[in-house]
Amino acid sequence: GIEDPLRPEVPGAIEKCYEAGIDVRLVTGDSPNTAVSIAYQAGILKEFHFAGNTDEKIAVNLKPNVLMEGKVFRRKVYRIDDDGNKEFDQTAFDKIWPHLRVLARSSPDDKLTLAHGLNQSTLYTDKAACRQLKREDNITVFPDRQVVAMTGDGTNDAPALKRADIGFAMGISGTQIAKDAADIILLDDNFASIVTAAKWGRNVYASIQKFLQFQLTVNIAAVVTALVGSFAYAKSPLAAIQLLWVNLLMDALASLALASEPPTDALLKREPVNRSKNIITGRMWGNMLGQASYQLVVIMFLLFAGPRVFGFPPGDVVERELGENSVHYTFIFNAFVWMQLFNEVNSRSLEGEFNVFRGINRNPLFCGILLTTAVLQVIMVEFGGKAMHVADGGLDAEYWGYSLAFGAISLPVQQVINVIFGCSSRHYGIWRERRRVKESRRLSTRHIDP
Repeated sequence: GIEDPLRPEVPGAIEKCYEAGIDVRLVTGDSPNTAVSIAYQAGILKEFHFAGNTDEKIAVNLKPNVLMEGKVFRRKVYRIDDDGNKEFDQTAFDKIWPHLRVLARSSPDDKLTLAHGLNQSTLYTDKAACRQLKREDNITVFPDRQVVAMTGDGTNDAPALKRADIGFAMGISGTQIAKDAADIILLDDNFASIVTAAKWGRNVYASIQKFLQFQLTVNIAAVVTALVGSFAYAKSPLAAIQLLWVNLLMDALASLALASEPPTDALLKREPVNRSKNIITGRMWGNMLGQASYQLVVIMFLLFAGPRVFGFPPGDVVERELGENSVHYTFIFNAFVWMQLFNEVNSRSLEGEFNVFRGINRNPLFCGILLTTAVLQVIMVEFGGKAMHVADGGLDAEYWGYSLAFGAISLPVQQVINVIFGCSSRHYGIWRERRRVKESRRLSTRHIDP
């Protein structure tokens, strides 16, 4: 016979989609048996989708609702209202779509119906139904509204591509109308490119999170330092020009560095992000507050105890009585910036990874920006003088050593934060589970008056 074989990279790409939490379904105009053969070879259909112990991978051996023909699908998900008009039945659709893997002999309208129904489904709110699906069929329903991606190449596919959250059009075989309706065009007509698109999409999201994690840590430390200094000495220990440099470091250079991380396959092993989930996660808050707390402890120590411990005159006295820039405040500025530079390395990790340097050699832009920033900081402190509001002649080697040490301590501090957050999360999870079990027991034994 004649066979149109799958591209060799397609089964591997579909497997990566499943690992990434992306559920792949086949919508085709082919006959049921042909569709089953294609889906089984691609990895969309697995052994457990077939009923009984059978070696024949044909449509009649599939479990209920795993495969449907277009006409059967339309008959089940549409009902006739009192006026004789055809009306979409979301309840009936929600009973079908968790099981549906292949839609055979389908029309472009079926793709539109599928995209619409998945997008509007609120099945995830029915916890009892979700538990039943998990228990009986091992089907996990994503705990939020479905994010629907649809592929197509024909003019008739345009409405479905437009209705889906993400429409993929074929760049070679696709019509211009399909391309205009799509959000992303696959230039090589290859399904494996969808995996690449998902990887880059998650990488962009993670890059934004990394930048926010770094930026908000700097903001917390800088604002509290300026406020405490103003309340204590009627003047911030960080001058306006120094804060402008910190702002440049924080907004421009750090955003370029952290946004340049190349995507990795590890991103595909993370769970998809809920629509309603905050972009700043609980772990990010832990990282930000932990690092900001460490930085503030160091800055407050230098601000109030620095002159006594290190033997230089207080900065407020020097600037008020002599009208000169002080070593005290220059030291604070230098230590503050170096803590940010080392924390920029910590900010590359969002999930509490132990090795914060992993993959840093694959990002020369990050390394280059970090090195450039460090060199500029040395130049500003040593040669900035009045322009940068630093002491004439810069800092002695002793104070440079302490500044670098305070910055480097940010790295082990991050590991301490990871341990504390991990322990607290586990204990909170155990407490929440106990509370749930206790509440379920109370409800099950509650006396109900007749």
